[in-house]
Formats: sequence, C-alpha cells, structure tokens
Amino acid sequence: DHFGNRRIRAVGELIQNQVRTGLSRMERVVRERMTTQDIEAITPQTLINVRPVVAAIKEFFGTSQLSQFMDQNNPLAGLTHKRRLSALGPGGLSRERAGVEVRDVHPSHYGRMCPI
Repeated sequence: DHFGNRRIRAVGELIQNQVRTGLSRMERVVRERMTTQDIEAITPQTLINVRPVVAAIKEFFGTSQLSQFMDQNNPLAGLTHKRRLSALGPGGLSRERAGVEVRDVHPSHYGRMCPI
C-alpha cells in the first residue's frame, strides 16, 4: 500500500489506450477494404472511416466507471473533483479484492493525498 509501490494512471494515459484501440480497429477495417476493393477505384475517403475511433472514445466517457460528471457546485468542489484518485477500475483493484486493509490510510499517504 506504500506510494512507492503504486503508479497513478492519468487521464491522458487512459484516453490514449482508448484511441489506440480505436485506431487498431480502424486499421483492421482499412486493410480489409484494401483487399476487397479495386486498386484503381480506391480513394482515402472510401478506405478510412473514423467511426471506430469515435466509438472507442465515446465508450470510455459513456461507460467507464472512471468517467464522471464534474461537480460544479463551487470552485472548491470542482478542484477536489479534479484531484480525486481511485484504486478501483481498469488496471486497478476489483471490488472483491479491495478489502479493509487496502482501503485503509497508509502512513505514506499523509500530506500527499486527502484520506477523505
């Protein structure tokens, strides 16, 4: 539970993973279309479709438990919402594995993270 043994995955890294997933899906579709269409009739507009990338990003913001509406009641609430950390979610703990000792405040957390 020591901070030296933990790694914080920022928002950019999570979105990067989703964009990578969408681009790999789009690459697969482009390769498939290149093999099925006539070479003389191929244009970039007929090959490339950005829907897989857009769908992957929408999936993250729509269904991920790490994506939340920002609390905008007052500036302090917005600031605390932006600084919130979670040990649950993709790449983290599951609810079954998150026991009391994992959720307890470790001495290395003091002064770096709000225990509330």
